[in-house]
Amino acid sequence: MPKMTFVETDGTAREVDAPVGLSVLEIAHRNNIDLEGACEGSLACSTCHVIVDPEWFELLQEPTEDEEDMLDLAFGLTHTSRLGCQIIMRDELDGLKVKLPSATRNMMVDKR
Repeated sequence: MPKMTFVETDGTAREVDAPVGLSVLEIAHRNNIDLEGACEGSLACSTCHVIVDPEWFELLQEPTEDEEDMLDLAFGLTHTSRLGCQIIMRDELDGLKVKLPSATRNMMVDKR
């Protein structure tokens, strides 16, 4: 089974099983990784924002325009930022490494 590594906000790296066909968000939830996903993967928020290790970024499929629009709302956006709900695990991504950002921005909760 493919594996992937989540680097948590404190720098702790956690390698987990990453079943083919599941999103990075689903894999995080299965392994109690603190990746919010407020919209449950419906591409309506940016709370599952992850920073993909540069070594792996080019192997990902191009983001859709909808994903890019949501990423514009993400806290701490980088050149290798993606939404975890949009990265679907496949065999070629065995070893994928992503970092959790230091914070998330949930527009539904953060509105004031």
